[in-house]
Amino acid sequence: MTEPSDPAARYAEIAEELAPRGATQSKMFGMPCLKDTAGKAFAGLHEDELVCRLGRDTPALAEALRLPGAHLFDPMGGRPMRDWACIPLGAAAHWDNFAEAALIAPR
Repeated sequence: MTEPSDPAARYAEIAEELAPRGATQSKMFGMPCLKDTAGKAFAGLHEDELVCRLGRDTPALAEALRLPGAHLFDPMGGRPMRDWACIPLGAAAHWDNFAEAALIAPR
């Protein structure tokens, strides 16, 4: 695993790990993102945080939001996306777990 102080490299590792499962790299809101085989974004890198679509009211979302510094994704300010969590760089060791949970989360 890459040193957690390099968010782009850590994100690239996760993208590479999930590629055999059909994840492809793309862009969403101008940020790098990962899309599933149906073309739906499920994770991305935003301001040194991993952003994951974990699903509203799911155990994975609740677990992510319990991490220090984690919060709902709010790319425009004032209107958080309630299915998406921002996971801070301090929890980068867990980013792969949340990215995988986002990949398999029901849409």
